[in-house]
Amino acid sequence: MKFRDRLWIWGQDPGCHHRNAQGVNTYNLPGVNRMDARQGCDWLGLSRCCRVAMWSGPFPPFDAEAEKIKDLDEVVWSAIGAGGVQRHNDDRSDLDEVLRMAARYPNVRGAVLDDFFTSVQEAGRRPARHSIESIRAMRERLHGFPGRPLELWMVWYSYQFGFDVQDYVDLADVLTLWVWKGSELGRLEEGMQTILARTPGKRRLAGCYLWNYGERCPLSLEAMQRQCETYREWIHKGWIEGIIFCSNCICDVGLETAEWTRRWIAEVGDEEC
Repeated sequence: MKFRDRLWIWGQDPGCHHRNAQGVNTYNLPGVNRMDARQGCDWLGLSRCCRVAMWSGPFPPFDAEAEKIKDLDEVVWSAIGAGGVQRHNDDRSDLDEVLRMAARYPNVRGAVLDDFFTSVQEAGRRPARHSIESIRAMRERLHGFPGRPLELWMVWYSYQFGFDVQDYVDLADVLTLWVWKGSELGRLEEGMQTILARTPGKRRLAGCYLWNYGERCPLSLEAMQRQCETYREWIHKGWIEGIIFCSNCICDVGLETAEWTRRWIAEVGDEEC
């Protein structure tokens, strides 16, 4: 397998990072984003996409978006979208639509739960957007999909690694691991040791931001280079199986981190791993 075959894009609607549902540029992003998820794959030279719903969409039916990415090697759709997608709270989801897409498109591999755990752990409060019973039922439907079992993917932020969410984590087939604040990228090794201890036998991918969303400012080129090379090392160690780049929504706005990442993938993408 080539290194690039382990790389994914976190695909979302153009412009949705530059404005929230109230029209505010919460993350202080520069420029104008017009690149869609498929164009992001092509620009980075990738053929794997997690297509994730934001407040702006997509909304069921997903057919128009699915047609754009139908010839990619692998696609994972969000059953639970970003935190601003209120229709996915309280045990509601787009799982029915994801399964319909899987029936139509053989490259669909599973469903991902985005922004799934709460931002703060509070006594007596459920730590996730869905009940454990809901996720258990979701897993059963995915695994029992006719013709091929589908996978349950889950987003887990580093500030949540210590949360009491093991029952949920145990249900996931694939865990995607994200460091929200750029200032915390220096603690990658510490976080990974926690994850390795909590997730024996699980598949893992590292989420890789091209902007410091958690602190609403640019991510330094040095930090970008360091995290990419660290994740590359972890792939070779077997700690993770891939990297997910976030996202097409900032690949065309002039960021040096995006341009560097594109060159880096071109340079190392054909190495065997």
